[in-house]
Amino acid sequence: MQRPWLELRIISRRIEAQDIVALTLAAPDGSALPAFSAGSHIDVEVSPGLIRQYSLCNDPAGSSHYEIAVLRDPASRGGSIAIQEGFGEGDTIRVSEPRNHFPLQPVRGKALLMAGGIGVTPLLCMAERLSATGADFALHYCARTPARTAFRDRIAASRFADRVRYHFDDGPDGQRLDPAALFANCGEADVYVCGPAGFIDWICSAATAAGIAQDRVHREYFSAVPAEPVPGGDLPFRLRIASSGETIEVAADESAAAALARHGIELPISCEQGICGTCITRVIEGEPDHRDMLMLDGNSEFTPCCSRALTPELVIDL
Repeated sequence: MQRPWLELRIISRRIEAQDIVALTLAAPDGSALPAFSAGSHIDVEVSPGLIRQYSLCNDPAGSSHYEIAVLRDPASRGGSIAIQEGFGEGDTIRVSEPRNHFPLQPVRGKALLMAGGIGVTPLLCMAERLSATGADFALHYCARTPARTAFRDRIAASRFADRVRYHFDDGPDGQRLDPAALFANCGEADVYVCGPAGFIDWICSAATAAGIAQDRVHREYFSAVPAEPVPGGDLPFRLRIASSGETIEVAADESAAAALARHGIELPISCEQGICGTCITRVIEGEPDHRDMLMLDGNSEFTPCCSRALTPELVIDL
């Protein structure tokens, strides 16, 4: 399966905060780009064979451009440093059409947007949308220091500036985020959280302790959380292709995607960690063992790049 790519031009590159660069992308001929919704992301081809995902952070009401923000990560696997050092204004860059695995749900009360560092990017889109619809919401933005806080000027000039609260690690105790106190007084709320894995887990644990229902807590990870070792190691299982009846054995030491590839079935693969959603496949029968950052137990889809099976066989929709 070939991934459809858009050839876009970088029309703006700016330093948004310490170690954060913002890129604005547009079609070379100025034509409209495919629409997107709040929470969407795009794949970016950093170099041949190296693809990374970045959330769109501009107002989803517009279609003239896409904006992403890239944090220079010292532990980068090659993406953030390559983009920051290798791409400038006027360069052409290949990206996928937007897709959304972190959608904004219909507001059922108040929405609380919880951003950890560069995790603010998809939440900015959500704030734009919620503000435009007159919804009740607040954005809590946690960062190490003001110098590392992206989009402060944009937020200050926005329609929702009075809905934003900043929390800095190097600031006085009184301004630091206390999620337990926040959630205890929020009533019925939907929580959206994005940022480092530890930050997400902290927010989700506080929401659970406050009695917020699981289906009201929405999260997006930027990197995979190391999976707990499976006692006795992984077990082999079978994949059955619904359309053909073909059965494929998945060995204990290989991924479902690799097993499919051995039989000539190439799925689109990007992150290989279960965070981007590129390879999501529908499961018709059997119970997946979700090892990604997208699915909840009981979900009828799975990510062949990293997830496995809790039953001897999965029947998949291919």
